[in-house]
Amino acid sequence: MHTILLVEDNPDHVELTLRAMRKVALPAKVVVVNDGPEALEYLAMCKQHEMPCFTLLDLGLPGMDGLEVLKRIRSDKRTHYLPVVILTTSQEKNDELQGYDLGANSYVCKPVDYALFLELIRKLGEYWLDLNRSPYCVH
Repeated sequence: MHTILLVEDNPDHVELTLRAMRKVALPAKVVVVNDGPEALEYLAMCKQHEMPCFTLLDLGLPGMDGLEVLKRIRSDKRTHYLPVVILTTSQEKNDELQGYDLGANSYVCKPVDYALFLELIRKLGEYWLDLNRSPYCVH
C-alpha cells in the first residue's frame, strides 16, 4: 500500500485534507505529523521500502518551519529524492521561490473552495501515486 506523509499543524486543515482524500478515494495510507521534528523523526525511522510515496508539507509549522524541514529532507541521503509537495495557504512569491530553491517538487496553494480543494487532492493523488515514478513508491 502507498503511503503519503502529511505534515500539518492545523487540526482543521488535517481533517479537511483527510476528508478530501477519503472522498476522492486515494489508494494510500496517510501518516499525519504535526510539526517539523516529528516529520523528520518519522522519516528517520522508516526503512527504505517504507518511505512515503510523497510528502504534503505545510510551510507555517511551529518551531521549525516547512522550509527548514524541506532543507533537512534534501540534506539527508536517505530522503534526498523524496517527492515533497508544499501545500500551503501562503501565496507569497518569496516562499514559493525559497521552496523551489530548497528542492520542492511542487508548490500548491490551498484553495478556499471545498470543491476546488477536492479536485486538487484528486489531481495530486493521481499524479504522485499513479503517474510519477518515485524511487520510494513501488508501482
